[in-house]
Amino acid sequence: MTMSNQKATEQPSAVPLEIPKGVKLLHDPLRNKGTGFSEDERQALGLHGLLPPRVLSEQEQASRIMENFARKPDDLEKYIHMIDLEDRNETLFYRVVVDHIEEMMPIIYTPTVGKACQQYGHIFQRPRGIFISRKFKGRVVEVLRNWPMHDVRVIVVTDGERILGLGDLGANGMGIPVGKLSLYTACAGIPPWQTLPITLDVGTNNEKLRDDPLYIGDPVERLRGKEYDDLVEEFVMAVQEVFPKALIQFEDFATRNAFTLLERYRDRVCTFNDDIQGTAAVALAGCYSAMRITGGRLRDQRFLFLGAGEAAVGIASLLTAAMSEEGLEEGEARQHCWLFDSKGLVVGDRTDLADHKKPFAHDLEGKTDFRAAVKTLEPTAIIGVSGQPNTFTPEILRTMADLNERPIVFALSNPTSKAECTAESAYRHTQGRAVFASGSPFDPVTLEGRTHVPGQGNNAYIFPGVGLGVTTSGARRVTAAMFFAAAKALANEATDEDLQTGCIYPSLTRIRDVSAVIATAVGEIAWDHGLTEKPRPDDLLSFVKSKMYDPTYRSYV
Repeated sequence: MTMSNQKATEQPSAVPLEIPKGVKLLHDPLRNKGTGFSEDERQALGLHGLLPPRVLSEQEQASRIMENFARKPDDLEKYIHMIDLEDRNETLFYRVVVDHIEEMMPIIYTPTVGKACQQYGHIFQRPRGIFISRKFKGRVVEVLRNWPMHDVRVIVVTDGERILGLGDLGANGMGIPVGKLSLYTACAGIPPWQTLPITLDVGTNNEKLRDDPLYIGDPVERLRGKEYDDLVEEFVMAVQEVFPKALIQFEDFATRNAFTLLERYRDRVCTFNDDIQGTAAVALAGCYSAMRITGGRLRDQRFLFLGAGEAAVGIASLLTAAMSEEGLEEGEARQHCWLFDSKGLVVGDRTDLADHKKPFAHDLEGKTDFRAAVKTLEPTAIIGVSGQPNTFTPEILRTMADLNERPIVFALSNPTSKAECTAESAYRHTQGRAVFASGSPFDPVTLEGRTHVPGQGNNAYIFPGVGLGVTTSGARRVTAAMFFAAAKALANEATDEDLQTGCIYPSLTRIRDVSAVIATAVGEIAWDHGLTEKPRPDDLLSFVKSKMYDPTYRSYV
């Protein structure tokens, strides 16, 4: 395309925006290429003299980014380095992340993003996304219209009350939507101009933050009750008006709101909750893969969860559906899933149970010690989603090894500092027999000459592919069947070679291909269940791949 109309060739589904010239172009992160602008582009776009004379390729620029990345003294500085790049040159940012995904994911997302959120006001450089505070009540549509991109397809929204396992970080939680959407683009090719991070700044009950002079949010106590519900309702309905094709992902809301909001909106708008549904799907996929190692059947397993919040109930519910598919009655399948919360084993005669726990409250004498619960229930799998570090003690791990030839141990809490046990501990105290997965990454562990590669049950294996499937199919709703299909697709992508090392998930280096397969499975559900009006492609996988953003410089002349 020539510069006669000052428009550039764009990736699929891009909104054709006018290309600015000169300094304005260099300040546009979506189109800026820095020293990557060719001589012809520099002439046509008024860039001569504004850049060093030498033209560098995208790969040469990426090499410089990685060289400086390696010099940073710690992970938080590496995070700041990468976010600064994203603010200057999004294409180069995604090129680096895609090409170095295993090294970059722990920096731009968990665990480092947790540290970044804790320090967000102190490392803040440039705003990203939209902050919606209580003072905008009645004007949320107006606020959303301030966003310059109009074809938004994926929104990640948080109110910052339960950021990872770190608790209430208020408006500092914006690091989570920003990081999640970076993974939507890097892992599944959702075009960055179609994503929008949003924080509902409804205050914080974290007094330390409220007293911090550099806190970026409104330093008041959290909004509760009807006022909170009304603001969320206005936000959801405003999205339907301003961005009618957008998928809304609720992220890191406190348990009491997460279940309520999912039930309130799942049948009204295109939405899901990653902490409940995404975590469930990645855990179910890990269980399917574990069965390939142990040789068992899902319906014959007994699962004991340390934790009884969003993640635990989400996983237990999806496991129940999976075991029902293998022939168990739903009630019988639920009996295979047990929860253990801060007060002990969730049993039927407890009177203090929140509604979301009650379906998994079974008849048994209560236990207030997790190891005692393990001894009594004799689970084949323990799944940690408590946010309480080192609670899978050596004694508990040895008990699991006594009960099972190949005990399944999932320590899924994030960030790494919150993991229920380390990979080294899981393998060492089970004589290397554990089938282990964690939420945050751990290095391989070598015991008695054998190297064990821990699987990372990272939601990034699921939510980007689900989002890609929903957006490419035009699905009106996100359903439980989609997450079931996503879990099966992910499990099938773990190769025999992966499993031989003990890793129950495919390599992160394959994440874009895996996301395309998951998106295809999700799209099949959308068409099979009549959730879209789009014509069905003959080759859905090829269609999905054709819609994936590739972070490669485009020519402007």
